[in-house]
Amino acid sequence: MTVGLVVVSHSRALGEAARALAAEMLTGDDAPIEVAAGLDDGGFGTDAVAISEAMTRADDGDGVVVLMDMGSAVLSAELALELVDDDVRERAVLCAAPLVEGLVVAAVGAAGGASAADVAAEAADALDAKAVHLGQEPGQDGPEPAPDRSGAEQGEQEGVFTVRPAHGLHARPAALLVQALRGLDADVRLRNLTLDGPEVSGASLSKVATLGALQGHDVAVHAWGADAADAVRRLLELAETGFGELDAPTAPPPPVAPAHGQPIPASPGIGIGPVRPVTAAAVSVPEAQPGTPSEQRSRLDDARSGVRDHLRDVRDQAAREIGDSDAAIFDAQLLLLDDPDVLADTRARVDAGADAARAWADVLTEVEGALAAAADEYMRARARDVRDVRDQVLRALGGVVERGGEADGIVVADDLTPADAAGLDPAHTPAVVLAGGSPTAHAAILLRARGVPAVVGVGAALATRAGEAALLAVDGTTGEVVVDPDPATLSAFRDRAAARRRRLDGALQHAHQPAVTRDGTTVLVGANVGSADDARAAIGADLAGLVRTEFCFLDRHAAPDVDEQEAAYRAIAEAMDGRRVTLRTLDVGGDKPLEYLAMPREANPFLGVRGLRLALARPRLLADQLQAIVRVAHDHPVDVMFPMVATVDELVAARRALDDAVDTVGRGRPDLRVGIMVEIPAAALKSASFAPLVDFLSIGTNDLTQYALAAERGNDELAALADPLDPGVLALVAATADGAARADHDVLVAVCGEVAGDAQAAELLIGLGVRELSVAPGAVASVKESVREVDLGRARDQASAALACPDALAVRGLLD
Repeated sequence: MTVGLVVVSHSRALGEAARALAAEMLTGDDAPIEVAAGLDDGGFGTDAVAISEAMTRADDGDGVVVLMDMGSAVLSAELALELVDDDVRERAVLCAAPLVEGLVVAAVGAAGGASAADVAAEAADALDAKAVHLGQEPGQDGPEPAPDRSGAEQGEQEGVFTVRPAHGLHARPAALLVQALRGLDADVRLRNLTLDGPEVSGASLSKVATLGALQGHDVAVHAWGADAADAVRRLLELAETGFGELDAPTAPPPPVAPAHGQPIPASPGIGIGPVRPVTAAAVSVPEAQPGTPSEQRSRLDDARSGVRDHLRDVRDQAAREIGDSDAAIFDAQLLLLDDPDVLADTRARVDAGADAARAWADVLTEVEGALAAAADEYMRARARDVRDVRDQVLRALGGVVERGGEADGIVVADDLTPADAAGLDPAHTPAVVLAGGSPTAHAAILLRARGVPAVVGVGAALATRAGEAALLAVDGTTGEVVVDPDPATLSAFRDRAAARRRRLDGALQHAHQPAVTRDGTTVLVGANVGSADDARAAIGADLAGLVRTEFCFLDRHAAPDVDEQEAAYRAIAEAMDGRRVTLRTLDVGGDKPLEYLAMPREANPFLGVRGLRLALARPRLLADQLQAIVRVAHDHPVDVMFPMVATVDELVAARRALDDAVDTVGRGRPDLRVGIMVEIPAAALKSASFAPLVDFLSIGTNDLTQYALAAERGNDELAALADPLDPGVLALVAATADGAARADHDVLVAVCGEVAGDAQAAELLIGLGVRELSVAPGAVASVKESVREVDLGRARDQASAALACPDALAVRGLLD
């Protein structure tokens, strides 16, 4: 049990916002905080009956501390004391602390197990940090008294840490510091060495805040007691992780487009049309609607709910197309949608009589303006995110896009962010032409997934000419960009587009037929899916070559249980209607963490505890998932695939966990094939050692490229370098196939990375020994058609030539 807290305020919006801010300081629902604020009709005021009811709800037996804003709130709280039961009254403390600062401090103290009296005392000192910052004397009678350290058995430990968070030891990291010391038998004192300040208690959030510790300041830790060593260790480790906050992001330099670029095909298809200016389409603020403040708040909440669902759908779709880590670009918009300050300001305006749409528009416009005026380039870039969220909610409230915002046209730009690409409507976007960028950049991946033709790397000169054109003709397959084409050229492009449509129509007609090369070699073409809807969209797919099971674990506060996972995997298996389904076990880590899976900050999460490493370190998590997979495998053809495998020992441990899951389910061993993702260069080079233990090896070329070329695929500055057709990466594909061929049983080699969907690369991969290609659902038919045109002998010759090339550009030249 913990001390409960009650917020008494004249304004419901203020009370809710204060509670939300205090909750941000906690690691979970550690302290019950009740709000008794405002009147039932939405007006300002306090209600003694509501306060008494809140006190009763908050008191769990350890007492309750009541914080009030001003004036009649105090009188109402005193009256509420007379209305509660005697036992609640005896345990209640009315606290004179400032409402916001006091609640933050009180929440941390209550979560740490402090008594009601101690919580109230801590809260009363909450203004000390502000006083110190402003050069005023804190509200205490003298220096903090030195603790009694006379015990003979008390150990003494010391340490020093450097403050790493960009904004110093502000409220959230200070709260983490205090919470780290709770429950330890130690008296811990902190001192800001940089400012040569006084010692303060590490157990008091209000005292820690008075350190004035900014980024780069050194703080001394001095501890006494039986747990002194543990206390110092905890604080130094916490400081090393930046108190859970990354260092201030440094905005990368904008990509510089070469004056004379080499146009690179990035997304196949033909696009013909006028140029569309890349400008944000304005959304009108709808006319005011009648209704009480309560009804207006409900309208706004409903609109935000709809936008939230839409953003989550977009994020999930992006996660399936470019991966969960990269899809996190949409998380900022989701957070902004529920930002407590924005909501408090909006609701206050609504309570004052404003229409919901007008209040929302005005608040978000102010936030956008503040960001746009910031000195920091990164913060200025966030202004567009704010406007996007503003406009989406306004549309949900009845606003309309002003004329011209959705005009058809070819997008010409220096570059596109993944969010930009995800927001393009293929129905209004015949093609995209970028001065910079790369075929492997996240924006290009999204454009391919949406079927938008694209050419990248055209250079500044061509991009400028294209941007001023009346008409453009673009071929995303060959990389051609023609500015203001003459009639003959325009006719030729239209003929190509018609031929492509006929080809795609033919591919769809034959999609359900096997993909067999000219000389009779069968190549399986599967689909990468993340939902049953994806599976149903995979027309002609021979199997689900990669099911990213992360979709079960995202956007939630606890891991899914066995039954929930079984239902999700079974839905996909049923949608595949008897075709084999390859379920990849959970692939998360420090680069894409889960809210409910505590993980320390890693200097380089791509090389840290992720994939199978994480699963083996969380055996319960792995056991639940494997049991769900085994259950489905008894009724449907299922493969299980382990990601991020580096050693044979890891695979042996994973197979042992799978055997345990089979025993737990208790229905015997199903027809369950086992494979691994080959994403680490060492795994590719050791494939002969893995082959005896697996039925297939699936090459994840996205991560394999990243690791082989030391080029993070999330870094747009390195996008051109991270090319899966680099001869070094292709050599690893060849090594994997060679290792598989040496096994004493058939071991299939698959590719499930982005390059598998490149129709031009199909011949090359087949020549290297790949016999399964797993691609986006919409690309299955066209990739099958490309396989049917392959001659295996020529493909092997092409593969040998590619391995001898100096770079990826030369390899791509072979494919033309």
